[in-house]
Amino acid sequence: MIDGSGQEYAPFRVEQRGIDLIPDEERGMRPSGLFWLWAGAVFNVEFFFYGFLISTFGLSFGQALLAILVGNLFYAFLGLASLQGPEVGSTAFVISRAPFGRNGNRLVAFFNWFTQVGFEIEGVFLVVATVLFLFSSYGASLSPAGKIGVVIVASAVQLLMPFFGHATITRVLRWLSIVFIVLFAILAVLVVSDVHTLSLAPKASWADWTTALVVIISVGGLGWTENGNDYSRYLPRTTPRRRTFLAATFGPGIPSVLLEVLGALAATVTTKTLAIQGLGIPAVLPSWFVVPFLLFAIVQLFAINTLDLYSSGVTLQALGVPVRRWGAVIIDTVIVAIVTGLVLFNGNFYNDLTGFFLYIVVWLAPWFGILIVDWALRRGRYDARALADPAAGEHRHVQGVRPAAIIALVLGMVAALLWINASFAVPPFIGPLSNAIPSFKGSDFSWLLGVVVGGGVYWLLARGQVAHEVGTGSDRAGA
Repeated sequence: MIDGSGQEYAPFRVEQRGIDLIPDEERGMRPSGLFWLWAGAVFNVEFFFYGFLISTFGLSFGQALLAILVGNLFYAFLGLASLQGPEVGSTAFVISRAPFGRNGNRLVAFFNWFTQVGFEIEGVFLVVATVLFLFSSYGASLSPAGKIGVVIVASAVQLLMPFFGHATITRVLRWLSIVFIVLFAILAVLVVSDVHTLSLAPKASWADWTTALVVIISVGGLGWTENGNDYSRYLPRTTPRRRTFLAATFGPGIPSVLLEVLGALAATVTTKTLAIQGLGIPAVLPSWFVVPFLLFAIVQLFAINTLDLYSSGVTLQALGVPVRRWGAVIIDTVIVAIVTGLVLFNGNFYNDLTGFFLYIVVWLAPWFGILIVDWALRRGRYDARALADPAAGEHRHVQGVRPAAIIALVLGMVAALLWINASFAVPPFIGPLSNAIPSFKGSDFSWLLGVVVGGGVYWLLARGQVAHEVGTGSDRAGA
């Protein structure tokens, strides 16, 4: 296949496409490729850590298992948020112009860019922290200048796959998924062999359980929705929606459940951790396996971070920054390196990370609700060229903004904040509804209220206008 610049679209060549439309003849991806792309990203030490993380909230294994099983059902959100890409042939935040309008979309594109950069910082920080831990394990203590050097090298290595682009990411993650499966099979044997008794009886309050649930949803099905169409856009337009949905739902969902359950099991074996810059990895590994595991974990962290860095680059373009896709990747890499250094020397990674997971739901849940309601209202039909063309319909709506979507977003965010419990985040905040029901004191249903209120308000305010757009054959939401 040949891209718009005359270069072959293939792995290990720099992808020339950014947020422009992917022609039908360049869409060589298959649903199986989408499945393994997500599986290769999520077969990752991060998800093992997430299962251990929610257990530190005081949950029994039974409560942690329930949170993991229920929370991962919401990978169906990612499946739904991957259905628009094959139809339009562009990225999530070009498609998001449909409900929000061209200029209104800049607000949520900025939120997404900030979120993607946050996940990138998490990944690079974990790489750097792991490298420093390995140095210290052999009695070597790096100076501040040495630590900065590690940050720079890690950021430079992280740049490579997103720089090359979609075809390279798809191919490499498919290869790595096989190796990841072997590694975690070994890890599973080591962990399960040490498990003796499991408590299914509740230990923590069910309010605490809802906080664990929102973490699982945030790092899983809901947390990936803003990336979905960035990768499904290379599927042919004729791909059955069912196959796209299943690939994007089960590709990440299966490894996520397996690894998080393994992490929760590890929490029942020992409370001891490998103290890696404030991050506690359960110390369930025999000494001979620790170094190989951590070395391979570094590779995995680079792999999963690739998806965020690629998406943040195309989101920067959708935001209106006049830069090529690969140039946007370089900009984001520099920002990530600087912030990672600041967190390394001055931050509290554990608290910062948990707070980040809880707060991103505030905008992400209503945005997702609005996107899916808009998709349903227009029965999956978009005017792709109107969405992609910078000159298309700037006079429509109110200065390129659909007020109904902005109102729905704001009300959805307010609703999410009303029922959030981020008491140990920075800054700490507990919504008034969190303590309104005595038996659920301290609960967190921010994700649910955000989706329902954001999507519901948009349906009430915009259903007539969207129906008119579909009926006239014009996508005036591309304004």
